[in-house]
Parts: sequence; C-alpha cells; structure tokens
Amino acid sequence: MFKRFNLGLFLAFSLLLGSVLCAAQTTNPNGTVAERLGYPANSRLLVIHADDFGMMHTVNRAIEDAFENRWVTSASIMVPCPWFPEVVQWAKVHPEADLGIHLTMNADWTPFRWGPVSAQPMDSSLRDPDGYLPLTTEYVDQHAKMADVEAEGRAQVDKALAAGIKLSHLDSHMGTLFSTRELFEVYLGLGKHFHLPLLLAKDTRGTGVNVQVLPDINPEAVVIDRVLQMTPGVPKEKWFEHYKEMLGPLSPGTYELIVHLAYDDDEIRAATFDHADWGAQWRQNDIELVKSEEFRKFLKEQNFILVTWADLAKAIPATAK
Repeated sequence: MFKRFNLGLFLAFSLLLGSVLCAAQTTNPNGTVAERLGYPANSRLLVIHADDFGMMHTVNRAIEDAFENRWVTSASIMVPCPWFPEVVQWAKVHPEADLGIHLTMNADWTPFRWGPVSAQPMDSSLRDPDGYLPLTTEYVDQHAKMADVEAEGRAQVDKALAAGIKLSHLDSHMGTLFSTRELFEVYLGLGKHFHLPLLLAKDTRGTGVNVQVLPDINPEAVVIDRVLQMTPGVPKEKWFEHYKEMLGPLSPGTYELIVHLAYDDDEIRAATFDHADWGAQWRQNDIELVKSEEFRKFLKEQNFILVTWADLAKAIPATAK
C-alpha cells in the first residue's frame, strides 16, 4: 500500500522548476533565496517541518511540544481529521506558529478513517465504498475527478481560514497531489487561488522520470532545493546517524526536513497497528530526535539556519505578489 509522502513522485514533478524557477533564481539580480533573506550566498537554510497536525491527539501533543520548545519551525494541518478542532484552539493561543495546510485526499490508516470536508455526495469520486476518503494514492489516481479534488482542497483551506488560522503555505499529504499531472495542476491552482506558497523542489535525483514543464507556473512558489525525510528500513539505533548522513553533505541552498511526530501510546498503536512505517515507533523516534541536544548541536555545528515558511515567503519576487 502507498503510504505517506511519496518523495519520488514529488521530486519528479518538481522537474518543472529546473526549467523555470531554478533559472529565475540564478539570474535574479537580488540573488539566491538566502541572499534575498539577508544571509550569505553560501548559507544552508533549513525548515524543520512536522506533518499531520490534527491527525490524532498524540500527534498534536508532540507537534505542540516541538513548536513550544523550538524543535521544529513549521507544521502542516490535516483539516479533515478528528483532532483538527484541537489544532484550532492551540493556534489561537499561538498565532506566531508557522502553519500550512497538508492538503488531504486520503484517509490512509486501516482502522482510523475520516471523510471529506467538502459536500461530496456518497458516490463522489473522492469517497471509497465505505464513504471515507480513499486509503491509497492509487485509488485517487484512478478514480478522482479533478473538480472533486479542487472542491475538497478549497474546502480544507477555507475551513482553516474561517477558524482564524493564519496560513503560511500548502503541501500534500502522502504526495497524492504530486502523483499525476492533472492532480499536480490542481495543486498549483490552489496555490494561486489562495495566494499561498507551495511546497515544490528542484532536486529530481533517482526518479528516472521526465516531466514536461507545465506552461503556467504559480508565481508565488518558493523554491526548495531538496525535501528530505526518514526512509523505511532504518533501525531505531541508527536514526540519528541516518539524519546526519542526509543533512551533513548538503551544499548551500534551501531545504525542508519533514519529520513525523507523536508519542508512542495506545492511540497511535491502535491506529497504525498494521503499518510499521510512519507508525507509532517511527514517530516516537522522530520526536526523540528533534528534542535531543545532540541533534540540535549537530545542526548548530553544521551552521544550518533554521527558517519558517513565512520567512521563505519573503524571498518571493515582488512582481509575483
């Protein structure tokens, strides 16, 4: 089963930035993203980003702790999920938090499901036979009508805005909106409609996929050189070492490190009992990583500059706003 953020599909579709946005950066008289934000050209900017805010209570607790202790700089919200109201209450008390929308077209845990936010009929292309959002990206690829996807995306952002949440960007749960050209076009359109930066990256290594440049790029996109996250198969005792191997060799540029946080308790064990990847132990490993003094010391020694999506938005050329 397809699970979580599909980095390969995301990177493949981000090839379009190599032809358009990447060229714009190298020729921009105002310099690189780092320079436009007032940092030296050889800086390494890093967003430490927590996915799945609102998914369940234990995820919320971990992300809230991470924000309040400055272990992460950003998070994105799953509006259709049961614990979204808890996020709303927390965001009211923490208006400075850098929060985006994790555009959600899937309910991906076998025993823990949710339905769409928009008024989708029971026979909607975005509902599975049980009435929930589909389990897999493949189901969305094969069944979803783009009008339904767009309506659901707009409804999720509108609901967050109506709740008073100040939004910094949009991204895609499980990479579903990166999985076909048509879904990707909806993703770009949502960024334009709401005038919000989108998670997009230049790096396409290892995908082996050639994607034609879309003719109409969202001018408010913020270029990320590479998106990084933990991959399946890494044992707990190698967790920190694997992150060091990912981050240490990076050249100057702008990066996002995605982490999946939760405290390993009965709630998340029940929800993820049949999926070790991105499940209870995985998320406990990630919260232990970001809170560790050893990890923070490593980032400092490596001279990473921690930034938010609100910071990155300041690098958007004035002509695009």
